[in-house]
Amino acid sequence: MRIRVAHSPDSDDAFMFYAINHKKIDLKGYEFEDILSDIETLNKKALEGVYEVSAISIHAFPYVADKYALLSSGASMGDNYGPMIVAREDFDIGDLPNKKIAIPGTLTSAFLALKLFEPNISYSVVPFDQIIKKVKEGIFDAGLIIHEGQLTYKDEGLSCILDLGKWWYEETKGLPLPLGGNVIRKDLGEKVIKDVSHILKESIEYSLNNREEALDYALRFARDMEKEKADRFVGMYVNDLTLDYGDRGKEAIITFLTKAYEKNLIKTLPKISFV
Repeated sequence: MRIRVAHSPDSDDAFMFYAINHKKIDLKGYEFEDILSDIETLNKKALEGVYEVSAISIHAFPYVADKYALLSSGASMGDNYGPMIVAREDFDIGDLPNKKIAIPGTLTSAFLALKLFEPNISYSVVPFDQIIKKVKEGIFDAGLIIHEGQLTYKDEGLSCILDLGKWWYEETKGLPLPLGGNVIRKDLGEKVIKDVSHILKESIEYSLNNREEALDYALRFARDMEKEKADRFVGMYVNDLTLDYGDRGKEAIITFLTKAYEKNLIKTLPKISFV
């Protein structure tokens, strides 16, 4: 049986799926196919139920919960760090509603976190890998950055106005900010869901236990970051919380989506369960 696994073309996702792509673990007779796309595109494809397994933003999960179940492994969480608002020049965070902000997509968790912080913002959607460039060019006053930009924005001469992961950690008294997760289509049936869930978890575990070889593969997706920074970035988003949400990670997701629902930032709040 062929299972399409859709994920972002990023070093952390590549690190997670290394063992599957290179058949380092028992794939139980399944054939896995990598589909690479930016996270906002994956969110929209998930709305249509296109792929068997997909990385999505936690923000998007309520809208796809009728078709997909949330896997217990594969999470990207910002544990006292996360997406940032960056700008060419410092400004008071209270001025945020008066600024024109580039965001990576309206279904991203970074955008939902920003709306939880400040609901009244003026924004435009820009491909995530173009945001820093557009801010530097003065097209936008500020940018909401995700992925490796969180480690490279200083090299581009930009300043961090707000770290949403730090804000969330303080706001919730110690919870990580849930950003991305892996989902699996419910119509695959219980056996396939359990098999694939086990394989994905084993793949992450293999990479964490064989870090050097998995990192060498992940560097191909690091968008010109040197190895030290790529290693740091992978460590930020592939760790124990990625292997399994645990009680703390699950509480973070429920809190994040419940707060968003209470503030009318998402239209529905499904029962959140984990494979």
